[in-house]
Amino acid sequence: MMRTLAVLTTALLFGGMSFYSFAFAAFLFSTFSPEVAGPALRKAFPWFYAFVSVSAAIAALLWWPHDGLATAVMAAVVVTTILVRQLLMPAINRATDAGMQRRFKWLHGLSVAVTLSHIIASGWLLVRIV
Repeated sequence: MMRTLAVLTTALLFGGMSFYSFAFAAFLFSTFSPEVAGPALRKAFPWFYAFVSVSAAIAALLWWPHDGLATAVMAAVVVTTILVRQLLMPAINRATDAGMQRRFKWLHGLSVAVTLSHIIASGWLLVRIV
């Protein structure tokens, strides 16, 4: 039962991150002007990072008795998500507010790379158990 919950939680994490990254953000920017979409996305990001952190933490706890590697991968997602939320996201916001486009692009690219690595890691765990 716990292993099944671990798989489902990992699948929820994978699906939630994928949807947010590839559908929700694209929808906002294709539907609204950048002046509206940008602030809306800025308000949504803390919730996204909270979802990722909590889901990955629950998955790590559920994997713990069954799979050490899956536990470690999910724990790494938790730690790196917290770092992105607490350090990188404020730096991105400061760069945006200061009009530092080059710095924003670099920091945003880093946050995208981290999120993609989380999507790949959770997807890999799911494929690995099939």
